[in-house]
Amino acid sequence: MAADNRAGFAVPILIIAVGVGWLLTALGYGPGINWVWTLGLGTVGILTFVLSGIDKASVVVGPFFLLASVLSVLRQTDAMSVNVEVPVLVIGVGVLLLVVRHPAVPAPEWLTPLPPPADEPPRPKRLTLDPRDAAPPADAPASGSSKH
Repeated sequence: MAADNRAGFAVPILIIAVGVGWLLTALGYGPGINWVWTLGLGTVGILTFVLSGIDKASVVVGPFFLLASVLSVLRQTDAMSVNVEVPVLVIGVGVLLLVVRHPAVPAPEWLTPLPPPADEPPRPKRLTLDPRDAAPPADAPASGSSKH
């Protein structure tokens, strides 16, 4: 599936997840859990992989949002305090940043520089503001020569 086709699924899937979360909250499943927020975080994590595949950006962003979703449920059910949730998220980001340093994890396509075209146009000449750096006009005498 091409990247353009996958991107068209992102918004509808996110809207469905928010709707499911809203319905779970309205029906009283998991009282005290804000399912809209929790499923939204999880969906963003999954969509990161769906849209980008596996690369250095998605390997950090996707698992971070999935971890945030799980920790959100734990915090909302009083199994974890926010004083523990936030440091765990920070540690998680650090671990993920170490993981993406592995050479087997490819750089994202949008970050890879494109090679220059074969027939690259000439580069513009350097512009200067200092008149001493400017080249003399074509009809001016060469420096060092004097007319008497």
